[in-house]
Amino acid sequence: MATQPLSNPNSGIGQIPREENTRTRINRLFRMGVDHAVTGLAILATVVVLVPLAAILAYLLYKGASSLNLDFFTKIPAPVGENGGGVANAIVGSGVVLGLASLLGIPIGIAAGVYLAEFGSGKLFANLIRFTADVLNGVPSIVMGISIYSLIVMQQKHFSAFAGGVVLAVMMVPTITRTTEEMLITVPHAIREAAYGLGVPRWRTIISISLRTASPGIITGCMLAFARVAGETAPLLFTAFGNQFWSSHLNEPIAALPIQIYVYAISPYDEWHRLAWAGALVLIVMIMIAVTLVRIFANRGALKGGH
Repeated sequence: MATQPLSNPNSGIGQIPREENTRTRINRLFRMGVDHAVTGLAILATVVVLVPLAAILAYLLYKGASSLNLDFFTKIPAPVGENGGGVANAIVGSGVVLGLASLLGIPIGIAAGVYLAEFGSGKLFANLIRFTADVLNGVPSIVMGISIYSLIVMQQKHFSAFAGGVVLAVMMVPTITRTTEEMLITVPHAIREAAYGLGVPRWRTIISISLRTASPGIITGCMLAFARVAGETAPLLFTAFGNQFWSSHLNEPIAALPIQIYVYAISPYDEWHRLAWAGALVLIVMIMIAVTLVRIFANRGALKGGH
């Protein structure tokens, strides 16, 4: 009986690996292409964000740097029609109003965020707070100013730095609240359980573990809220009102840099227009310095509870 020829056991060896290598190369090239494309889009997005900022800073430097001198930082505004003068009272007034707003708004915002994240899960009251915070984030600043004008200024019968600080604090609270809540939610629950297992009270766990772990994000939220209100003009026109002279009393009208810039900008005098550009440059630089200092201390651990 004739025997069947045996097939070559080595036939096909090397063909499948070649196909797999080709497929692997194609997949690798595809992944590299997608990676480079996404990286390019990320770089493009970064450039799109940075170019307007750089353009604004460059234009402010071009228009306002020439007006910066010692008098600008040490003198109060000159009388109408006279050259010279400065915005020293407005710089101090902005510091007073923003400091008061931070003292009022930051603790309230963080406390509200802690309640939403740690105690408000599934509760109707917590949902109401979230809804209110989201609505307040979208309310125009002039509406905030009118509201505080009705609640405080009309009751006091006069404008005041206190009313200005309150309106800016109210504007800061929603951003800080929602940021604090989101940052605390990202803290792993296992960390809390480990603290509870060691017998640490819940309030101590929140303060020493949850808040400390989430502090970089919370600090970022506070910086965003501060930067948002630092340049607000409309709310201060209805509350702090402005002052052409030195004043640091919380129960009196007080100057503020945004108000002074607004007054200079709408005036018919070229000298005041020049000072308005300089004031805008100083305001931007003050905000950048404040945010940068907070970020530096946060990175060093000074605001994280580090030593």
